[in-house]
Amino acid sequence: MAAISILCGGRRFSQSTASIATRFSETCGIQAVLCWKKSLPPTPSESVSDQSCSEVHMAQATSLQPGQIRHLLRVTAATSRHPERDTLVLLLGLTAGMRVTEIAQIEVQDVLFPSGSLREEISLRAAITKGCRQRCIYLSHAKAIDAIDQYLSYRAVRRLRTTSEPSRYRGLEPASKLILTHKGYKFHLNTKRRVSWAGEPVDYLACDSLQSHVTKLYRDAGIRGGSSHSGRRTMASRLIQQGADVETV
Repeated sequence: MAAISILCGGRRFSQSTASIATRFSETCGIQAVLCWKKSLPPTPSESVSDQSCSEVHMAQATSLQPGQIRHLLRVTAATSRHPERDTLVLLLGLTAGMRVTEIAQIEVQDVLFPSGSLREEISLRAAITKGCRQRCIYLSHAKAIDAIDQYLSYRAVRRLRTTSEPSRYRGLEPASKLILTHKGYKFHLNTKRRVSWAGEPVDYLACDSLQSHVTKLYRDAGIRGGSSHSGRRTMASRLIQQGADVETV
């Protein structure tokens, strides 16, 4: 049987060619199995696990303490290029529990009576809510009310979607979006698709541009883990601390 001499660490060893061939074949076989496993699609259990981890990660938006809320509003008022609008967007999340995409879609006539007075109860149409279910929010927080008044006055002065009737809806177009870009346009909505609990694809709208902007406001204020969902989560946490039922929240 032929033998091969191998030099290792200054010492020479001899091994048969048959032994070397056998080990080489075993190594190639193991590598082939590993490559084959890597090429397989993930199992259903692995997919569910990955999805669950993603959902848990998304749910970890920071819930703010009162001091953090004050700091966030101060920084926004001092550093934002559009403080009236951005302060209102933040407060609608923090005090009314609105989602960013809902904030981007509510209209002037949703928050104002034709006389120009502010509605205390706002009905969110099913078409703009995440679950396609109509619900009501309440504007009872003094800072939120003041923020709406200031932003609507800002819009009237800048003539962002205004009319020739200052006595109706404070001179603003009733069907225009409440929150506008700095150029007076509505925020763009993206159509996305998710899989429902029944396993069926469902299309929905998301305002990625406003969501990114709100997350940046939290980041500029130095709030770790802050995102566009923090306002809604903060309100939910506060209600639970005050004794509200978890299912109701």
